[in-house]
Amino acid sequence: MTTYQVGYFVGSLSSTSINRTLSKALIRLAPEGLEFTEIPIRDLPLYSPDYDDAYPPEAIALKEAIGRSDAVLFVTPEYNRSIPGALKNAIDWASRPWGQNSFDHIPAAVIGASIGMIGTAVAQQSLRAVLSFVNARQMTAPEAYIHFTPEVFADDGEVLVESTAQFLGNYMEEFRTHVERVLTVIPRS
Repeated sequence: MTTYQVGYFVGSLSSTSINRTLSKALIRLAPEGLEFTEIPIRDLPLYSPDYDDAYPPEAIALKEAIGRSDAVLFVTPEYNRSIPGALKNAIDWASRPWGQNSFDHIPAAVIGASIGMIGTAVAQQSLRAVLSFVNARQMTAPEAYIHFTPEVFADDGEVLVESTAQFLGNYMEEFRTHVERVLTVIPRS
């Protein structure tokens, strides 16, 4: 079985991020053949085209981390009915300078959790629009809008409710299948 390197983004910078907890759960429930590395976004300066001729070290590290990844997973909260600024900033850095888009043809999936009932649905749609523009190969189904409660998720990522664990496990199985299908057609160079 082929093992795929998955770079994952946690869209929140919060030290108590529920989406970081969700990322831990997803990693626990992932099938064999996926290895995960978080791609940090905290220290990136705000993107400006003024940097295109001389990227700062943090942005170079971001692009290199994506380059080492076979696929990317976005685990994001919803801020004001959209994605967090830090996540959008990271995508802007990675997709520039023009002609050096790190997301071109990369298999990608989007998921997120919130304490509200719509579970990041609007943020995910916003993120999907951005990922379409940067030409990422998105997994479009199943969609996963997670209503986060402490009764369901332990801090270490253990999923305490079997039906939720099964749903998230199935999501990660689908993600692995998606990665394999995309990379069969468009191998990462």
